[in-house]
Amino acid sequence: MKTFNYKVIDREGNTSSGVLDAADDKQAAIVLRSKGLLITALYEADQLNIDALMARFTKPKADEITNFTRQMATMIGSGLPLVEALRILKNQAGPSLKPVIEKILVEVEGGTTLADAIQGSGGGFSTVYVAMVRAGESAGVLDQVMAKLADALDKQREFRSKTKGAMVYPAIISIAMVVIAGIMMVFVVPRLTAMYKDFGAELPAPTKILMAVSDFAVNFWYVVFIVVVILLALYSNWAKTEVGGLIVEQMTFKIPIWGKLKKDIILTEFARTISVLLGAGIPILDALNIVANTLGSRVYSAGIKQAAVFVEKGVSLAEAITRLEMFPPILAQMISVGEETGKLDTVLNKLAVFYESESEIKVKALTTAIEPLIMVIMGIGVGFLVIAVIMPIYNLTSQF
Repeated sequence: MKTFNYKVIDREGNTSSGVLDAADDKQAAIVLRSKGLLITALYEADQLNIDALMARFTKPKADEITNFTRQMATMIGSGLPLVEALRILKNQAGPSLKPVIEKILVEVEGGTTLADAIQGSGGGFSTVYVAMVRAGESAGVLDQVMAKLADALDKQREFRSKTKGAMVYPAIISIAMVVIAGIMMVFVVPRLTAMYKDFGAELPAPTKILMAVSDFAVNFWYVVFIVVVILLALYSNWAKTEVGGLIVEQMTFKIPIWGKLKKDIILTEFARTISVLLGAGIPILDALNIVANTLGSRVYSAGIKQAAVFVEKGVSLAEAITRLEMFPPILAQMISVGEETGKLDTVLNKLAVFYESESEIKVKALTTAIEPLIMVIMGIGVGFLVIAVIMPIYNLTSQF
C-alpha cells in the first residue's frame, strides 16, 4: 500500500487536496474518479504521514477491533452503506486503527470485498474474523455475523483478562524477590563481608557461599547477563521449531495444575470458535481447518487437522474427536448430542462456558498454590541470608 497526494476539482468547481492510500496510482485514480472528481495532480508522497508512520509501529488493540466490529454491525444493520460506515468509523478511530480502516476503505471503494480488504489491511485480524466476514457477505447477513463476532471477541477478551489478571500478584512478588536478591548481592552483602575479612577469622560455609555469589555478581554480572541472553535466544529459536515446540508444549501439559489449565484454555477457544463459525454458516470441515491454525497449540492443531481428515472421509465429528487422545470424553459426548439434535453450535457454546468456568477454578487453585510456595522460597532465602550474616558475628563474639 502506497500513499499518494492529490489535487482535484469537484462538480461545483471547488478545488481540494488530500492524501490517499492505494496499491498504485491507477487504483488511486479509480477511487477519486468514482467520487465524481476531476484529478489535476496525483503523485506518490515522498514522506509518510503521521498515521502511516504510527501504523508501522503499532497495531490496533483488541478492544479497538471489538468496538469497530460492533459499530460496523450496528451501522450496516441500520441500512447504512458499507463505504459510508467505514468513512464514519475512520473519522472516529484512534491513531493505530485509523490507517487500517483507511486501507480497508480504499480497497472496498476499488471493488474489493470487505473480507479481502480486512485480510490485506495488516490490522491483526484473525483468520476466523476474515472467514466469518466472508460468510456474512456471501449470505447477505453481514450485520448479524459481525454482531456475533463482536460478542465472541468480548467473551474472548474477558476470559483472557481473567486468566492473565490472576497471575499478576505472583508475577509481581517473583520479580520483587529477584530485584531484592540482586540488590542484596551487589550492594549490601559486600559491605557486610568486607568487615569479616578484616578480622581474618575462619568463616562458616554459608558465609563463604554468600561471599562467593556476591563477588561473582559484582565482578562478573555482565557474564551472567550475556549467558542468560544467549540461553534465552537459543531456547526461543528451538521452541519455534516443530520438534522443539512439541516437546515444550508436551512438557507444559505435564506441569501440575498449570498443564490442565492450559488444556482447558485451549478447549475453551476451540469450542467457542467452532461455535461462532458454525453459527455463521461455515461448513464444519472449513471451520475445523480454520480453527486448527488459530489455537496456538501444535499438539491440538495437529489433532484438529486429523479430525478434519476423518470428517472429510464421512466420520462424524464426535467419532473423530473420540479417536484422538488429547480431547476429553465429555467433549465427544456433548458434540454427539449436538449433532443428533442439529444444534451443534449451541452445544459447543455451552461447552465453551463450561471450560471457561473450569479454567477460572484452576486459575484460583494455581494462585492459591503459588502464594505459599513463594513464601517458602522467601523464607529459605531470608533464613540462609540471616545464618550467613549472623554466624560470623556470633563466632567473632565468642572469640573475645
